[in-house]
Amino acid sequence: MPRYEYRCRTCGDTFELSRPMAESSDPAACPSGHGDTVKLLSTVAVGGSASAPAPAPRAGGGGGGGCCGGGCCG
Repeated sequence: MPRYEYRCRTCGDTFELSRPMAESSDPAACPSGHGDTVKLLSTVAVGGSASAPAPAPRAGGGGGGGCCGGGCCG
């Protein structure tokens, strides 16, 4: 279940809630009981290696690249 981060406008606390995506925009009360909260935009961390594999060569040409794969640049 996704976690969403909220900030209380009354006390300034930030807190997280786990809730279904369909409820992500629903009001959320702060842990101190205040109701004036706002959902924060969160950054997304994606795991993986630092380098990506090279793209596979395309069929039908020895292509040099450029804007159109080298077909029209002569």
